[in-house]
Amino acid sequence: MDVVARSLKEAECRLKDINDAISKGDSEIQKFYQDSVIFITGVSGFMGKLLVEKLLRACNVRKIYILIRPKEGKTIRDRLNDIKKDPGFDYLRETQPNFGDKIVSVEGDISEIRLGISDSDWGTLTEEVDTIFHLAATTNVDIPLPAATLINIRGTREILHLAKQCSKLRVFEYVSTAYCQATTDKIGVQLDEKFQPCPIPPATLIELVENVDKTRLGAIVSGLTKSWPNTYTFTKAVAEELVRSMADEIPICIVRPPIGTYAFTL
Repeated sequence: MDVVARSLKEAECRLKDINDAISKGDSEIQKFYQDSVIFITGVSGFMGKLLVEKLLRACNVRKIYILIRPKEGKTIRDRLNDIKKDPGFDYLRETQPNFGDKIVSVEGDISEIRLGISDSDWGTLTEEVDTIFHLAATTNVDIPLPAATLINIRGTREILHLAKQCSKLRVFEYVSTAYCQATTDKIGVQLDEKFQPCPIPPATLIELVENVDKTRLGAIVSGLTKSWPNTYTFTKAVAEELVRSMADEIPICIVRPPIGTYAFTL
């Protein structure tokens, strides 16, 4: 048996073991998400698609609302159809041909106040949703700080406002990054899995970005960001503090994933 054939055989065996475990339906995770109504941001991205696929494949959720904005001439319906055609859903299409019926698109934009969501959709989400995954963010490391702040920090504030109004909310899960504290002043320092000191209060940074011109803003915050390699990791660090400071009324979970990879079953 050649290397490729052996690898495929091993992958098939692993998949069978996973599916056998899923079919039992008795894991704590499956019990938690049983009949859940979930709201997810960032589904058009790499990790967002993987999350939706796994929830639908392994858990008997009732519904998944996803935040989508029109883009490049495509409506939210077009973009939802594109997402469902992604190769990552191939196995799900074979085993659950109607999986798309559980996915409902909500028009909005993470960079806008109230997420750009209509009053009607906002009301529906606050009445039905019991779990929120916030993955949406700009991962462009070269994006200017004002734009990164509005998306990564203010957008997180807006979805936290939504979470606090969800009458059935059981958990708010924020997806950060393993590199949010990878700064030059922490080289050689062991960091525990806990909240770290924030370089600036999130509300202060948001207010500065909203009200101060770019030239003055750059002079004000340049000293704060110099330890971070880019605006992405800096704003994710500040967003974590925002989640911590606004979590007095809601249960939260912060996940810090490193680099992800995509594996296809042939």
